[in-house]
Amino acid sequence: MQRQEFRDRRAYQRIPVRLFLRYFNLHSNKEGSAETRDISANGIGLFTEEDLSPRTPLEIWLQIPDRGEPLYTKGKVVWSKMIEPNRYRAGVCLEKVDFMAMSRIVRLQNITAFHKTAY
Repeated sequence: MQRQEFRDRRAYQRIPVRLFLRYFNLHSNKEGSAETRDISANGIGLFTEEDLSPRTPLEIWLQIPDRGEPLYTKGKVVWSKMIEPNRYRAGVCLEKVDFMAMSRIVRLQNITAFHKTAY
């Protein structure tokens, strides 16, 4: 049997970026905080101290260091796994694709990349 090469079938490119966020768990009515690992136009990969169950609806406020307001969005947890005690990695599917909001993150990523290569 030939080994089949893995192909990423995502519709939107992931942007590796570290941002802090706050979320409100609509099932437990509790707030939490997390850090992003990567973001795409329709999803967020994040690290958190709370195990978030799949299908948990979240309200999310991303802290983007561009002097603007936090970016507000909604999503549902798709998966979550423990990577060490009290530390989880999770994937969140965003409720709707917001290209204008994502442009703030892409712009931030481009500025960061420019500053790393300029010196």
